[in-house]
Amino acid sequence: MIRLGVLLSGSGTNLQALINAITAGTLDAQIALVISSKPDAYGLVRAFEAGIPTMALTADVYKDRLAADAFIAQEFIKAGVEYVVMAGYMRMVNRPILEAFPNRVINIHPALLPSFKGAHGISDAFNAGVKVTGITVHFANADYDEGPIIAQRAVVIEETDTLESLEEKIHAVEHELYPHVLALIAAGRVSVDATGKVHISG
Repeated sequence: MIRLGVLLSGSGTNLQALINAITAGTLDAQIALVISSKPDAYGLVRAFEAGIPTMALTADVYKDRLAADAFIAQEFIKAGVEYVVMAGYMRMVNRPILEAFPNRVINIHPALLPSFKGAHGISDAFNAGVKVTGITVHFANADYDEGPIIAQRAVVIEETDTLESLEEKIHAVEHELYPHVLALIAAGRVSVDATGKVHISG
């Protein structure tokens, strides 16, 4: 079993997917602490209802980004966290977290990186008129939406899709892929070599 610390900023649907997978026995993990960058994030309600300890930070805390991340890292360490999971966390993680959890900070992005980086991956792909987009799960590093890719899954954009229907398709796949990747990590099947390439055994 691995102990997870979750970072979020919004509704927490990916957090809920992890909670559901743990409850179902398909993810051998415990969520030790959920930290939100917004006090009114609904993800905090989901965590509370699941009996998970929570912490909410305010915008004032983030005025000094490095100090904020040092505080977050310390709270995760105190909670016995082994892996940090970004689940709709709308802030970049900085050196204090990355150094405390090397190759153990995981992010999910709603596009096939390196395409359509940034906070609007779904709408950027839709507006670009591409026929295929998808989801990327990767280890975070000091560069935004970069870092070693663990897994990707494609999503076809149909002629009949609207932005709203594409968002629904993307989120549905996220809720499958993220627990699956974390289950691989919990099973000790994911490693990163010296060149930064991810290997999945078995």
